[in-house]
Amino acid sequence: MPGVYISYPFCAQKCTYCNFASGVFPRELEPQYVNELVAEIAAHRWAWQPETVYLGGGTPSGMATGGLDRILAAVPGRGRWQEATIEVAPGTITGERAARWVSAGINRVSLGVQSFVQRELARTGRKHSAEIVEREVAVLRTAGVTNINIDLIAGLPGQSRASWQESLAWIERLAPPHVSVYMLEIDADSRLGSEVLLNGKRYGAPDVPSDELTAELYETAVAELARMGIERYEISNFARPGFESLHNLKYWRLEPYAGFGADAHWFDGAVRGQNIESPSEYVSKTQSGASPCIGETPANPAEERFFIGLRLTQGVLLQPEEWQKFERPIQRFLADGLLSRDRERLRLTDRGVLFSNEVFAEFIT
Repeated sequence: MPGVYISYPFCAQKCTYCNFASGVFPRELEPQYVNELVAEIAAHRWAWQPETVYLGGGTPSGMATGGLDRILAAVPGRGRWQEATIEVAPGTITGERAARWVSAGINRVSLGVQSFVQRELARTGRKHSAEIVEREVAVLRTAGVTNINIDLIAGLPGQSRASWQESLAWIERLAPPHVSVYMLEIDADSRLGSEVLLNGKRYGAPDVPSDELTAELYETAVAELARMGIERYEISNFARPGFESLHNLKYWRLEPYAGFGADAHWFDGAVRGQNIESPSEYVSKTQSGASPCIGETPANPAEERFFIGLRLTQGVLLQPEEWQKFERPIQRFLADGLLSRDRERLRLTDRGVLFSNEVFAEFIT
């Protein structure tokens, strides 16, 4: 199932936990970026018709609806896509805007809620509230968008068992068909992560939960969401039956997708590529007639399917030669309770999910 990823890296503010190549950029850059994005898509040589489209960022929901329509109109097959997702920052949805998204071809919305607890939100830079999310979910449903995802982050500054239960209670109240739960990443690419690594005091860094508590919050979410009928199908993704993200599944199943815009990645089944990260440099390069691609590398599907495919709850189906090639790490992880075997299929255990990076590293040759 081939798809399309479109990057729109512009945000109204940069959240403290964010480690993506997005942020606040000059307003005059946005219309130029849209023009170059449309041109890049229009110039693409399509070997197939897309079945899924995903607009990420950044905050593509902040884009002028005219720009959104131009971008989506450049992608073949509009009206026949199985799934078209836009990432949305709560606090920006109106009935008119939602109706225009639907008219442009959008049928799925991913809400970057992260938390329903006001004091946690305030420390991240988010400006919405639980009540705003509730109101906007109703607006989306009235507009005909029922395929809704809500993002949560486990491990935000000041988060506790009680506050996490409050966020999960809101999930039950709003009853979305899809939920993503991410454990806070501590790295130098975000302001909060950098502050934690430096033992600093800003952004609530001293109040970031321990790794043990963050893992406990994640496990609580797994159990609570399952009770609600929202089952885990990938390490960070949970859905009611039939509402799994068709677009994101292609990443884990090594299916092809095209990527457009600053810092966009793409995969054609044999080669992986990446565009330049900076939106201003992306505009400069494309306006001069140069390709925004900064590198291509041959894919290694035989290797990648382990550390990508094992992210899925269904695991991976091994061939006899793969059992031999990876016998030593497989046997060790089976003995340690990080992997389980069902005939020729290998899966992460619940404990293995928490140590997944260590498991994946053993399958990179």
